[in-house]
Amino acid sequence: MKRTIIIHVFSIFLLVGNVFAQENKIKKAEEEFSNYDYIDARKIYLSVVEDGYQSAQVFEKLGDTYYFNSEYAEANTWYGKLMDNYPDQVRPEYYFRTAQTLKSVGKYEESKEMMEKFKLSSPSNLASSQLNNWQTFENLTNSEGKNFKVTNITSEMAGSDFGPAFYGDKIVFASSSKNTEGSKVHDWNGQPYLDLFEAEIGENGNLTNVISLKGDVNSPYHESSAVFTKDGKTVYFTRNNYIDGKKRRGKKRLVGLKIYKATKIDERTWGNVQELPFNDDSYSTAHPALNVQENKLYFSSNRPGSIGESDIWYVDIMNNGTYGTPINLGPNINTEQRETFPFISEENTLFFSSDGHFGLGGLDVFRVSKNNDPDVAEIINLGQPINSNQDDFGFIVKENEKIGYLSSNRDGDQGSGSDDIYAIIENCITVIYGAITDAKTNEPLEGSVVYLLDENNKVVSQKITGSNGNYEFENDIDCQKQYVIRASNDEKEYLSNEKVVLTPQGSNMLQVDIALTPPDCPINDLGCRLDLQPIYFDFDKHNIRSDAEVELAKILQAMKEYPQLRIHIESHTDSRGNDDYNAQLSERRAKSTLEWLVNKGIDRSRLSSKGYGESQLINNCSNGINCSEEEHQLNRRSMFIIE
Repeated sequence: MKRTIIIHVFSIFLLVGNVFAQENKIKKAEEEFSNYDYIDARKIYLSVVEDGYQSAQVFEKLGDTYYFNSEYAEANTWYGKLMDNYPDQVRPEYYFRTAQTLKSVGKYEESKEMMEKFKLSSPSNLASSQLNNWQTFENLTNSEGKNFKVTNITSEMAGSDFGPAFYGDKIVFASSSKNTEGSKVHDWNGQPYLDLFEAEIGENGNLTNVISLKGDVNSPYHESSAVFTKDGKTVYFTRNNYIDGKKRRGKKRLVGLKIYKATKIDERTWGNVQELPFNDDSYSTAHPALNVQENKLYFSSNRPGSIGESDIWYVDIMNNGTYGTPINLGPNINTEQRETFPFISEENTLFFSSDGHFGLGGLDVFRVSKNNDPDVAEIINLGQPINSNQDDFGFIVKENEKIGYLSSNRDGDQGSGSDDIYAIIENCITVIYGAITDAKTNEPLEGSVVYLLDENNKVVSQKITGSNGNYEFENDIDCQKQYVIRASNDEKEYLSNEKVVLTPQGSNMLQVDIALTPPDCPINDLGCRLDLQPIYFDFDKHNIRSDAEVELAKILQAMKEYPQLRIHIESHTDSRGNDDYNAQLSERRAKSTLEWLVNKGIDRSRLSSKGYGESQLINNCSNGINCSEEEHQLNRRSMFIIE
């Protein structure tokens, strides 16, 4: 009996001891978590769970250690355990966070259900705003962003790379991949500290010749997201609370973020680092952005007066170099969650990232509709592919050059799951369309086969016309590339015909109509049978282009097949340049056209040529008329007359 009692007492002692041990671990984890040492806190919480101990608090904090490091799939796992095991202890903010993580793993209906629970549990307007916009979700996958191609340009770097900034014709960005200030590791995410680097912009937006910013900008702690004045002599940048070799902590012993200013002291070196006066040790101020006039500095901060976890603010930059009082952009732009990484484009459009406005998951990039007061402006999600179901932030763009960059921790085909920088280049969405008609009657030809051929004469795609004779090619076309559109209708014995097309840069709709010669063309009516087309020249040039050679090859073949055929060549220019010069240029074009055929074996006696300068324009693009390059192109031509 005594033995049994002793065993029970010993078991209770072990159980109580284990509980005390787990509670001590949790206390230690709480300390680490409070200091934002998420990696160390996570290790302790995981060991507690592995020892069989669990609670709503443990699941909350475990999820948070992933959530605040943007590891949404893992966060969703632990928030799910919180919902399943402790449904009566779920606090409102965890319904919101769970909804966000569900969206990030593609469970959109479940995310919506969780957001509805958030609405029931919280007086906040945030849930209503999210739910009211849910019907627009599909629009985000078919939005203004679809005209752009997004490509990872730092995938070869091993660490975290984000926060690009334009620096003249270069890019400056933050990176832990190439850290040069030692091997210190940050407890928040377990990665080396960030420094600022500059790089040249290569083909397709790629970064080349990456080097560390020289001078006093980089320190042993974090530097990130910068903005440069147009003259390239001043930089505002984000840094941990560190200056003059000392780090400073706030009330919770945290080393926060502040905005600093530096100036160029020679061609390559930065110095005179100054802390901006509206920083404070007790909160973070980060991610600076300048407006076009460079008299306002925008930034993100969780300072007193913020609506959410971080808001977009700005200060006026005075003529004497001082700064005004920080002003919050207000509840139309700022929500109860995170608004961060502002950017002002060359068209003075505000872009920023948020997880409070309705999006695809994590942080999404938004823009404020142009020329509107921030209090009433429409907030527009840029949609896919600029946004993903992970964090998308640090967006910058040059609208005139149609190129931009963003930071994202997306995964999949291009993403690595850690922060990378992506180039955003205008996508080529070119549609070639037209009608196939009878050359005599202009009636549409049903059942015609239309081929899209590349520069190697390889069939890329083909279509068959319906009763209206129309065709369309869309998904198989690249920008700035030569194609041939070839049409035939063998069933009705029409002669095949084709046209050469050079697609422009950027999205476009190109109409290419083709008339097919009917079978009743007289055998000796070569004009009817050949349907000869003009060839075109580049501005101020007389050489034969590759697209012109396709048309000349048709004439060459006809002249070989019909020895009696004689051709007169008429060449022309556009109206730019003086009349005498254009007359000489057209003569050179006529001669180069004739010589091409002679060099291919045609007897010179069968050919004649004459240049007409700008005297026979086929449109109204005469002297002093403002015309497009495409309109001028129509006049720079050689035409073929059967004699």
